[in-house]
Amino acid sequence: MGLKKRNKIEAAFSMASMTDIIFLLLLFFVISSTMSSPNDIKINLPQSKASTSTKSVIAKVSINGQGQYFVAEGKGKSHEITPDKLESFIMNLVAKDSTTYIALYADQEIAYKEVVRVLDIANQHKIKLVIATKSVEK
Repeated sequence: MGLKKRNKIEAAFSMASMTDIIFLLLLFFVISSTMSSPNDIKINLPQSKASTSTKSVIAKVSINGQGQYFVAEGKGKSHEITPDKLESFIMNLVAKDSTTYIALYADQEIAYKEVVRVLDIANQHKIKLVIATKSVEK
């Protein structure tokens, strides 16, 4: 009796386990992205009907409701800075790249003199400055 064993390797590939892994990764990224907060400093921005935005921002200067200054280089984490050291920090960034903008995020409840201080620094050194606002739904 000449019975032969037939061990055929099938060329098909089951994608069921691969789709499970993809869905688990998708779920992980959705949950982790909702937990991260892009702006750790809570600032109540003034409203504006203009809807322009600038992509090439080298630094963000934030002033919260208590008048504290925070700076962040690019998309980095914000750290507190004194108003006296603000000008030297901005000048160090401009020395690296003078073709981009500095974004100013100022709480709408702070004194106007705090905003003018940053505007004066930008004006003295001919730095392009963008003031951030919340957009108003039309």
